Amino acid sequence: MISHPEVVTELIGGRRTETQTIECESSRDEVVGLLVEASRIPEWAPAFVDKVTGDPASGWRATKDGQDFALRVVVHEACGTVDYLREIAPEREGGAYLRTVPRPGGGSVIGMTVPVRDGDRPGTAATLAQELNALVALVKSF
Repeated sequence: MISHPEVVTELIGGRRTETQTIECESSRDEVVGLLVEASRIPEWAPAFVDKVTGDPASGWRATKDGQDFALRVVVHEACGTVDYLREIAPEREGGAYLRTVPRPGGGSVIGMTVPVRDGDRPGTAATLAQELNALVALVKSF
């Protein structure tokens, strides 16, 4: 019997995502209020996009390293979820999936799942940690 989940994961094809969480003093509503403003993504997640333009009604456009792409923002405010999706292949979307839940005693817990880039789990994990910390700092000032 295999008792280590990472061994099982490697045996069935490897992990393709990285998920991390962070606790913050801000409420779920405050966090989601910032996340729905897609134009602010570059302030806390510059590895994902350099610039975002548009609005919820007409749609969002993002730029990364000079390449322009459509950005679909899927929001379920009552559930505390915001997903930033882009076409990664014909008829396939991927991106960042964020979940914000109330923290017992006040504040919230923010979770984010992203794809692992080119098998670089340590690099992806480090970037994700930086982005979550930047998000918490930004929502505090919001």
